Amino acid sequence: AAPPERAGAALEAAHRQLVRPADKIALLFTPPFDKSSPDPGYIKAYPPGIRENGGQYSHGAIWSIFAHAKLGQADRAADLFALLNPVNHALNEAEVRRYRVEPYVIAADIYSVPPHVGRGGWTWYTGSGAWMYRAGLEAILGVVREGAKLRVKPCMPSAWDGFHVSLKYGDTRYEIEVSRGAARPSVADIRQVSPSEYLIDLRDTGGTSSIELFVQSESAMAGGSQAVA
Repeated sequence: AAPPERAGAALEAAHRQLVRPADKIALLFTPPFDKSSPDPGYIKAYPPGIRENGGQYSHGAIWSIFAHAKLGQADRAADLFALLNPVNHALNEAEVRRYRVEPYVIAADIYSVPPHVGRGGWTWYTGSGAWMYRAGLEAILGVVREGAKLRVKPCMPSAWDGFHVSLKYGDTRYEIEVSRGAARPSVADIRQVSPSEYLIDLRDTGGTSSIELFVQSESAMAGGSQAVA
């Protein structure tokens, strides 16, 4: 809703002050409430750095992935997704002992104050789990189902050459390959909306439908366009 320059400045300040890559956490706010006056109420019932009181509140942290993607900050969106990905909190024994919860489901919160920095809280948190799924699929891969259409508007990190998405529409399986490459002629059922956005008409005809979308690099986009084949 904000003008792009204001949105960018706000998001940059939030990233600088709240994201702690070394601890693999993105805080809700800092510092935590402790002995503050006036009393902020319920939130201070949690110890400092636990849950909403200055810890990582995953629900909100995931929304910032969408914000970075909306501003075209693909690398930062992907880096934050990796930071929030629970599997990356248990890559070795030391991290497992610190995290202490299941590394294959989203935790609602992660603690931020010693001696519990990096410890996961309430796991199997379906609200955050659903948003994490959407952040990867919709914000970064840019794949959004809209009734009988599929919108594809990727926000690809610079290190990626492309990606593959497989989805079901009725009895039809769509295999969609998105790659960086030169423009190609468009085909039926696929409409180029903008240099980096496409609409695919979904048709339940059974079997498998294979689609390739070619996306030029940002430097090439400055002087050209993208197309599908």
